[in-house]
Amino acid sequence: MDPADERGFREFVSARSPALMRLGYLITSGDQHAAEDLVQSALAKLASRWGRVDAPEAYARQIMYRQHISWWRTAVRRGEVVQAAPPELPGADRTHQSELRMVLRAALARLTPRQRTMIVLRYFEDLPDHQVARELGCSVGTVRSTTHRSLARLREIAPELAEELEAAR
Repeated sequence: MDPADERGFREFVSARSPALMRLGYLITSGDQHAAEDLVQSALAKLASRWGRVDAPEAYARQIMYRQHISWWRTAVRRGEVVQAAPPELPGADRTHQSELRMVLRAALARLTPRQRTMIVLRYFEDLPDHQVARELGCSVGTVRSTTHRSLARLREIAPELAEELEAAR
């Protein structure tokens, strides 16, 4: 990598790492270490292709989605169960929004990795069905049905989120 490309990559990492970490945190259901691994893996792959990528953030996000899918497919084959409990923060904000975030985090952790990924891509990333299907390598119908079942499961797990989920639709 020449000095100009290296400088550009460093500026990109400095500017976009927090957003990529938030995405990683959501995709991995609050597992900080897994999120860091996901971002680091994506940035390493992006660095090797830096001069040839037109949209680096989109490319990094796509790497993260696919890497996470690869990880949970491998975990399913090995029979692993990944669990991430939200940390207990002393003096945490006790407002309604904070409570909803904690309930949502716990509810997302109880979804399957595929369901969680669909919810994050559709509602956090705000991607349309066809783009989610392209990112995950499945059909639009699969995205719609999985998203529908995932939302139903969230309503079942955390009925207090029903009002919030209806507003998101």
